[in-house]
Amino acid sequence: MTGFRLARLAVLLGGCALAGCNQSQQQAAAPPPPAVTVALPAQRTIVDQDEYVGRFVAVDSVEVRSRLSGYLSAIHFTDGQLVKKGDLLFTIDRRPYEIALEQMRANLAQARATLAFTQADLERGKALLQNKTITEQAYDQRVQAASVAAASVASQDAMVHSAELDLNDYSELRSPIDGRIGDRRVSVGNLVTGGTGGNTTLLATIVSVDPIRFEFTFDEASYLRYQRFAGRDKPGLDANVPVTLKLIDENDFAHTGRMDFVDNAISQSSGTIRGRAVFANPGGVFVPGMFGRIRVPGSPPYAALLVPDVAIGSEQARKYVLVVDASGVARQKYVTVGQLDSGLRVIKDGLFPTDRVIVDGLMRAHSGSKVNAQEQGAAPPAKPRNEASAG
Repeated sequence: MTGFRLARLAVLLGGCALAGCNQSQQQAAAPPPPAVTVALPAQRTIVDQDEYVGRFVAVDSVEVRSRLSGYLSAIHFTDGQLVKKGDLLFTIDRRPYEIALEQMRANLAQARATLAFTQADLERGKALLQNKTITEQAYDQRVQAASVAAASVASQDAMVHSAELDLNDYSELRSPIDGRIGDRRVSVGNLVTGGTGGNTTLLATIVSVDPIRFEFTFDEASYLRYQRFAGRDKPGLDANVPVTLKLIDENDFAHTGRMDFVDNAISQSSGTIRGRAVFANPGGVFVPGMFGRIRVPGSPPYAALLVPDVAIGSEQARKYVLVVDASGVARQKYVTVGQLDSGLRVIKDGLFPTDRVIVDGLMRAHSGSKVNAQEQGAAPPAKPRNEASAG
């Protein structure tokens, strides 16, 4: 009986030893905590930026039309060229207006001759009136004749100036602005209808190039937000607010400008209000009618926390980051994200400046599990001798 008990005890001891060995092997086979890189959130002063789509419009746009009617005798530009203010563009046939000027000058000479005669007749009348040779009525008639002659001279002189204006200024059409001219709408030899009515002939159009304006619209809620963070005495998007812009084929908002104007009424049909910015355009890249995206300041400056975009995970509609606590365990924190700023994502809510955020290895870590956290920028820990020799 004693031998049986000893044998049974030996079996039990052997089983326990075998179980302990298996447990030790399982512990040795358990994987180490995943290695992750952590960093504190960056802290910066941020201004939120709102983006809108809009179009470029020229600061000045002129339709070239003639004040005079006549045949077009010359065109002095190439379609699409840059023109300066005062450059000669078109010439209307000058000959009819030269003849009209000569006629006006002849009429003026005739009126001056009549004035000279009536003034001499008036001087003679004064002497005759003193001698009682003529009556006062006859003298008054001579005064009236001299006044009418003087008025006729003034009228003819104005007619001469008008004819000179037609010949020297209006028969030659010059550019009223600096800009780029379009194509000619009328060829030489065609009759041009001039004047101020609605049936005048359009000869060409000119648009200014540098600077150029960019027009866009934004909603009523955005307008109220701009007004409230700016204050009552200062509009939210005044002329001193800097803005940036990019074209449809560009990735960055590399073009800088400034706000120029915000309309004084909100459209009742669309519920939006029109804004306008000005950009330098020395190379003529911006063209009226071209689309672009503009960024305008959407908030006053504020202190913000920022993390890399790769540190942010998604859980349905919510965003989160993983932070490592003092015991080395990853914890999930839901956050409210903002815009990108210099490659980092603004975190508006849910994060503290002292949180150690996992910025590399987010997919290897899980909330509630232990991780091997290494500070970003720190040297990796030295491997143990047995791991180094095994490698």
